[in-house]
Amino acid sequence: MATAVYSHADCLLHEMGPDHPECPERLQAIEDQLIASRIAPLIMRESAPLAGMDDLARVHTHAHIEFIRSRAPSEGYTVIDPDTSMNPHTWQAALRAAGAAVAATDAVIQGHYDNAFCSVRPPGHHAEPSQAMGFCFFNNVAIAARRALTVHGLTRVAIVDFDVHHGNGTEAAFAGDARVLMCSFFQHPLYPFSGVENPAPNMVNLPMPPRTKGDVVREAIERAWLPRLEAFKPEMIFISAGFDAHREDDMANMGLVEDDYTWITERICEVAERHAGGRIVSCLEGGYNLSALGRSVVAHVRALAGI
Repeated sequence: MATAVYSHADCLLHEMGPDHPECPERLQAIEDQLIASRIAPLIMRESAPLAGMDDLARVHTHAHIEFIRSRAPSEGYTVIDPDTSMNPHTWQAALRAAGAAVAATDAVIQGHYDNAFCSVRPPGHHAEPSQAMGFCFFNNVAIAARRALTVHGLTRVAIVDFDVHHGNGTEAAFAGDARVLMCSFFQHPLYPFSGVENPAPNMVNLPMPPRTKGDVVREAIERAWLPRLEAFKPEMIFISAGFDAHREDDMANMGLVEDDYTWITERICEVAERHAGGRIVSCLEGGYNLSALGRSVVAHVRALAGI
């Protein structure tokens, strides 16, 4: 199975101030673990291009795109919300992150790779069509999924979000769209305090209480996600791959470990093999304990690559 990892040095230049958890060291920790695990030679490397304005505009309003562009500072920081800031490199990094998801989608649909992981930042799943929030500026997975539907003519795509926080931006982009099935679990209550009340029929949301461990998550996935994915028969699967539900990550309070991320990824791969020709594009979201993040990404990529 040919797996590509998309990234770009520009994604290291965006930072939001000293001690911010969404930091450049996250990508460095992933790279270190990919090398230490000795799987780096077994995967293909691709450089992320810049996303085009048309790609962004399939999900985000023109006003939002222009707002983010106009707020980029020439020096220092511009505060977007209490958790989210821009430095002079943020605009370029955000275009690379979205561009990685777009390029990976094109490459997988065109048959160059079976699947891909986008090791990029800033993350995306909190970014709503008209609002940046929660460390996110543009919704990378939503942009990629919309490209698959609009440019490549797919008729059914699934989005799986296993970040510990609810992907409110992705849900806002696709709620009620019968072409998209979104499956997620997330700790509740927890930022952004959404995803629980009256979800659209195409949303399979699994709120989990604090201290939930992997066995409970696995059981819930088997009960709720997998039957819906099998019935939906997606032509491609997109993953919002957040690793902050790991038991060592103090951004939340769940109890997953690397083996759980392997298991979840393998189940997703099985669905993709049956219905989507194996086509998967995964994009990094959260994960803030650097050691746990790096180890979990290695587990995820190993499962994607079948190694």
